[in-house]
Amino acid sequence: MTAAEMLDRLVGFATVSRDSNLDLIAFVEGLLDEHGVPHWRVESDDGKKANLLARIGPDVAGGVVLSGHTDVVPVDGQPWSTDPFSLVDKGDGRLYGRGSCDMKGFIACALAELPRWVTLELNKPIWLALSYDEEVGCIGAPRMIEKLMAEHPRPAAVIVGEPTLMHPVVAHKGATNLRTTVTGRASHSSQVNQGVSAIHVAARLVTKIEDVMAELQAEGRVDEAFNVVHSSLHVGKISGGTAINIMARECTFEWEIRHLPSDRFEELIGRVDAYAQALETEMRRRAPEASIVTEALNDTVPALADDNNAEVLALCRDLLGERPSGAVAYATEAGQFQRQGLPTVICGPGSIAQAHQPDEYIEREQLEAGVRFMAALGERLCRTG
Repeated sequence: MTAAEMLDRLVGFATVSRDSNLDLIAFVEGLLDEHGVPHWRVESDDGKKANLLARIGPDVAGGVVLSGHTDVVPVDGQPWSTDPFSLVDKGDGRLYGRGSCDMKGFIACALAELPRWVTLELNKPIWLALSYDEEVGCIGAPRMIEKLMAEHPRPAAVIVGEPTLMHPVVAHKGATNLRTTVTGRASHSSQVNQGVSAIHVAARLVTKIEDVMAELQAEGRVDEAFNVVHSSLHVGKISGGTAINIMARECTFEWEIRHLPSDRFEELIGRVDAYAQALETEMRRRAPEASIVTEALNDTVPALADDNNAEVLALCRDLLGERPSGAVAYATEAGQFQRQGLPTVICGPGSIAQAHQPDEYIEREQLEAGVRFMAALGERLCRTG
């Protein structure tokens, strides 16, 4: 099966993060069984989703992990011109379908090479690490990584196949999604001295969140490797109030912190929390029941630092030719692998500009480049003693 044919099969599984990915996992398990490749499921708590680990080659340390997520973002409300879950070739050198770029293209390249890999005399293993729920906070990968590290020989390197146009990426920001709920006291809007408007207080806190970014820049907390050179704090959703003539009792907003590898999430949210505590104290002078509560919506996705990656970066350049490395603002599972001490880079076919878009596509040339990379990796690991 060619990579394009494999991608057609993978795109056909509508593995939107809110739904199960088990049909896709079972399909891949069938391919692995056909070729006698050992594999292990690592399921979610409810059993509706699963990660999949597989090892091609000997059961020894020093292998290379190829990591990819199986879930995709929704297509709801997007103006697709084709069926998102059928791979479409329009004859323009592009293959259209949800996940074709982000990131089933990378997985398809690996699976297409599987029949050849199993015929090679590999001295070091190739690991496939397929995860669930990356798109909603990199939720699935940690338990898969834990199993890999606890029960198998230690790999030497990890390549996360997010779309990078086959250029190695050595750093990305960390990410945390948050929800803040401000509770005040309702009153008639003509009696503003009797109530506490949760909306007004929330507005002050939202402004502070943006101010923190300016503080970081003024302090020189920047990294020129990123196109957004500072840690970013952004409020994406806000809701509150019941009527124009009622002081709002409650206001909720959802926001995020994307921190540089050189910054700490705890320190950044600490600045916001300190201001929130001051606002809460002020509110309670008028309404003792008032509160400001912030909760994390996901475990912090750790940043990927440009550190301890010389060997895996050299491997990528050996397979691809000399190419400049870079940094990206989006978060991936790479930081989770690195946190376990595994040298990690990001490198995969396709452009991130196409990710999450209507009529998402991957260029055939990029898919072919991914296949060449997989073939070269197999040959390289035959030579590794």
